[in-house]
Amino acid sequence: MLILSRRQIAGLLKFDEYVSVVGQAFRAHAEGCSMPPALMHVNAPDGEFHIKAGGLLTPEPYFALKSNGGFFHNRERYGMPNIQGMVILASAANGLPLAVMDSMEITIQRTGAATAIAARYLARRDSSVVTICGLGNQGRIQLRGICHSLPIRKAFAFGRTIEEARAFSDTMSAELNVAIEPATDLPAALRQSDVCVTCTPARKALIGPADVPPGMFIAAVGADSPDKQELDAHLLPLAAVYGDLLDQCAEVGEFHHALAQGLLKREDFRGELGALIVGTARGRTNPDEITIYDSTGTALQDAAAAVAVYRKAKATGIGTEVDLAN
Repeated sequence: MLILSRRQIAGLLKFDEYVSVVGQAFRAHAEGCSMPPALMHVNAPDGEFHIKAGGLLTPEPYFALKSNGGFFHNRERYGMPNIQGMVILASAANGLPLAVMDSMEITIQRTGAATAIAARYLARRDSSVVTICGLGNQGRIQLRGICHSLPIRKAFAFGRTIEEARAFSDTMSAELNVAIEPATDLPAALRQSDVCVTCTPARKALIGPADVPPGMFIAAVGADSPDKQELDAHLLPLAAVYGDLLDQCAEVGEFHHALAQGLLKREDFRGELGALIVGTARGRTNPDEITIYDSTGTALQDAAAAVAVYRKAKATGIGTEVDLAN
């Protein structure tokens, strides 16, 4: 079995490769070539564990299980990452464990990749201004993902402090050659934007119906457990709502809050990302339509990314081989 650290994983795949394999995974799911993804949350005194499992049947059968711990006091209390975990990859043909790898790089990259794909189908093609809410690892990869798919010329950075927003703006504008402005007034930034990405651990809505201009594409990334929420539930009935997996969105995503309040029904969900890719769900219908991509994060993405990382690591001789059976 191969052991891979985050540092080793970080140098293996380019973002384009994550976009490619994540898109293939959602396509495989839409075409019935995946194992049913499973999701579990376990609450801890000061945090939570997200456990996602599933697999792909093509071109070879693989199974992946990811466990991520989310402890959002870690950085200030212990100087540790707020989120950390691992992925176990196995053959789905015979159950043989193939690899154990750090989950953070995979989680970051595969999440940004899904947003990049969703933006192709749900954002206006001429979208040029984006607001990023949440300026950590996900904020950075989400901005990269949006710039990968859309002709972005300007971004607003909204975070916990103006100092954080300035640091993010300086770093990312230099990397992407995009003008980035720190934002202290979120509604004002949104009024000037075509796209918004929310990637925070918020448990109270940040954005309401009055904040969103016609035609905006919103990628809501932060809500991946039932108590997390970034969008006012009353915004969703005013939009075309899509997501990665309907069942997960109905259980833990922004869609879940609209369902719980009786504002929408499951039938109001416009389509999964895989259905958009294969053409069985319709995308944006007009320039003024508000579109929302409810991103809860799936084992499909984890499995696809883990397989690609594993194959590249084996081909290049990276990682440490161990024999657990002895």
